[in-house]
Amino acid sequence: MNERDIALIDELCCQQSEHSLLEFKHNNDDPQMIGKLCSALSNAARVANQDLAYVLWGVDDETQSVVGTSFDPSTKKMGNQVFEFWLAKKLQPSITCSFRVVDHPNGRVVLLEIPAATTAPVSFDDNAYIRIGSATPKLTDFPDYFQKLITNLRPYTWEKGIAKSFVEADDILTLLDYPSYFRLTKQSLPDNRVGIFERLSADLLIIKDVGGRWNITNLGAILFANDLNQFDSSMARKGIRFAAYEGTNKASTVQHRKDGVKGYATGFEGLVTFINNLLPQNEHIGAAFREETLMYPEIAIREIVANALIHQDMTISGAGPQVELFADRLEITNPGKPLVNTDRMIDLPPRSRNEALAALMRRMNLCEEQGSGLDKVIISVELYQLPPPKFSADENSMQVALYAPREFSKMTVDERIRACYQHAVIMYLDSGQKMKNATLCQRFGIDLKNAAQATKVINATLEHKLIKLADEDKPRAGYLPIWA
Repeated sequence: MNERDIALIDELCCQQSEHSLLEFKHNNDDPQMIGKLCSALSNAARVANQDLAYVLWGVDDETQSVVGTSFDPSTKKMGNQVFEFWLAKKLQPSITCSFRVVDHPNGRVVLLEIPAATTAPVSFDDNAYIRIGSATPKLTDFPDYFQKLITNLRPYTWEKGIAKSFVEADDILTLLDYPSYFRLTKQSLPDNRVGIFERLSADLLIIKDVGGRWNITNLGAILFANDLNQFDSSMARKGIRFAAYEGTNKASTVQHRKDGVKGYATGFEGLVTFINNLLPQNEHIGAAFREETLMYPEIAIREIVANALIHQDMTISGAGPQVELFADRLEITNPGKPLVNTDRMIDLPPRSRNEALAALMRRMNLCEEQGSGLDKVIISVELYQLPPPKFSADENSMQVALYAPREFSKMTVDERIRACYQHAVIMYLDSGQKMKNATLCQRFGIDLKNAAQATKVINATLEHKLIKLADEDKPRAGYLPIWA
């Protein structure tokens, strides 16, 4: 880190003068001054849409030369309190200001790194400040700056975080599978490094650091890492884990296990192929003939796995997507409570915590266009006449289960009701039609002479208030989802 800090100091000193995100000091360590600077620079960084601002002690503010400093934040105190602890309590909302002592070749430098405001203007002693030129007035005295700050405040975006910093250019090309990026985004691979880095940077997979080095963003690592283990443990644990069990529960013998180490985009096709190769065949009865197909529709697997990647809560540490194959079902689990009620996932527009990740995966055709994925899952499940998929959630995770083929007579009452509701939703969304007894018979593979079985399911679904009559005066007009 000292090497990077020296490069950072040199780069900051090369700037023409102090500005709204940079302050030079020699030995002035007045606590009130430092507190106001932290507030002002943090707010100014957010106004400028930059992640960080800096104060350097040991640099002459006129010549920008390193002259050394006697300031030592680790030994400074305010009364009986350690100075850094005192400062942290005075700044609200809390921000993590980092003091680092750097042994620069030209003298001792203290580097203060100040993060941009994230949720609200940062105040010191209950007053918020702003940096304008070299002045630090109160933010309330400059309404235009205040308005821009509020506009720029956004929730934390995990994708923009840094997975690995101060990386040599050669190492970028080793750590990231950049040929896959160009192949999947259907771009020609440039014949020079400048062109490659320009494209990777344009999609925020990498960003420039100091000293001619680069940072790999979380987005770049999670999508295109050749080996997630080359990053920190929190990133490595977000790899997709797969396990296949001999029986119907986790106590069964594990037949296959695969812990994904590649980025999601780099390893997606391989994972889907790996799962498909383990699936038994199922005899699907088509309109005119029987054919051997995989037990679960590939489009359903692709879309549900992609959704697990896109919609997971990346801020939950130590957890990643998990795919588990049992004798009677396939379960896909991702960390994080869903942002949409599980009963409305098919029809409501998806809400993703990771918009940049979702957009790039759609651009690479690794999942369906926004809002069209889960309806294709249901359609394919109905075509295979499988039990309905189950969407469930708790406070910490979301799970989707696909079930192996089972005849209507062997489905549970809950499964029949869930299938009836999903069928009504698909009829309404896909073709604007209404579910009828005959269409539900077809969905379940029930002979029309036994249509009373479908009627019984419809009545149970009506009792659960999941569907409704399309026309109260015409009971035979069909049924709609309750929310339609």
